[in-house]
Amino acid sequence: MGKQMIFDGHNDALMRLWKHQGDPVAHFATDAGHVNADACRAGGMGGGFFAIYSPASRAPHAGNTEVTAIELEPLDDPLDQGWALQAAMGQAGIALQLADAGLIEIVTQPDQLARAFMGDALACILHLEGADCIDADLLALDVLHGVGLRSLGPVWSRNNIFGHGVPFGHFRDPDQGPGLTDDGKRLAARCGVLGIMLDTSHITLKGFEDIANMGQPVVATHSNAWALCPSTRNLTDAQLQVIAQSGGIAGLNFAPPFLSDEGWKTWRVGLDACIRHLDYMVAHLGEDHVALGSDFDGARMPDGIASAADLPVLVKAMEDAGFGAELIAKICHENWLGFLGRHLEKSA
Repeated sequence: MGKQMIFDGHNDALMRLWKHQGDPVAHFATDAGHVNADACRAGGMGGGFFAIYSPASRAPHAGNTEVTAIELEPLDDPLDQGWALQAAMGQAGIALQLADAGLIEIVTQPDQLARAFMGDALACILHLEGADCIDADLLALDVLHGVGLRSLGPVWSRNNIFGHGVPFGHFRDPDQGPGLTDDGKRLAARCGVLGIMLDTSHITLKGFEDIANMGQPVVATHSNAWALCPSTRNLTDAQLQVIAQSGGIAGLNFAPPFLSDEGWKTWRVGLDACIRHLDYMVAHLGEDHVALGSDFDGARMPDGIASAADLPVLVKAMEDAGFGAELIAKICHENWLGFLGRHLEKSA
C-alpha cells in the first residue's frame, strides 16, 4: 500500500505557535512540535481540525509531561472571558497568517475541501475547543465564524457559562455533572444557524445528551472507547450507539491516558493500544463512523509516534492488524472528508 493520506480530527498547533510568541510562519517551517510543515508533508497529513484553545497562561507549552494517577482530578478554574478572548483572537490571527503564507487553507465551503486536502497547503477546519472566549450575547461567535470557524466544543475540561466540562479521571464514567446551561443551549442553537459543528469531546454525559437531543449528527473529534479504557474523557457503548445512529463520527485520540489503564498511570503506550480502540470503535460504530483525532501538540503520543511524520507507522500497524485497504482509507481520511463535505454543504 502506498502512503496513506491523513485528515486528523484534532491538533493544538495554533496554541503551540501562540505560546511560542515568535514569528508563527517561520516557526511552523521548523521541526518543532508534532504538527509542522515538514512533518505533515513527510507523514502524508493533508489537513485536519486546528483547535483554538484558551489556556490559563501563555507560558511555554509543556506537552503534558507530568505523570499522574489520580482517579479524578479537580476541574481547572474557569477562565476570565477577556483573557480567553485575547488568546482566541491571537490564535485566529496566527491561522490567518499561516493561510496568507500558503501553509494552510481555512476551509469553509464543500468544494474547497478535497482540493485543499490534496493541495500543497494543509486543509484547515478551524475549531474552538471550549467557548470560554464567547460572551453571553454570542457576538464573539459571529466574529470567529467570519474568520472561518466551522466547529466548536462548548467546553474544555472546565466549566464556563455554557456548560460543564468533564474532569480528567480514570475508573469513572463521563456522568460527572450537569450538561448545557440555558446560555449553552442558546449557543448550540446559534451554531446551528451559522453552520458550526458541535463537538462533544470534553463535555459531561448530560452535555453529550443535550447535544444529541438537538437531532444533528453527534461528533466526538478526539475521544476513545470507555469499555477499553474507563476514562471520563472516553465514550461509553451507549454513547457510541448514539453517534452511530445519528450518522456522526468519532476520532481516535492518541493520548496514552485515554488508551489504557497503564497509559493513565505512566503516559506510555504502544501502538497496539490504538489498534485495540480502532477495532472496538469500528465494531460498535460501523466502519463509516470512525476516524482519527490525534491530539497532536496537546498531549504526549504513543511510542513510535514523535510527530505527524510518523503517521505511516500507525497505518502500518493497521495493515499488520488485518485492516483492509478500504477500511484504512476510511479511517485515515475518507470518513472525515465525507462527513465534513455534508456538513459544509448544509452550512454554505
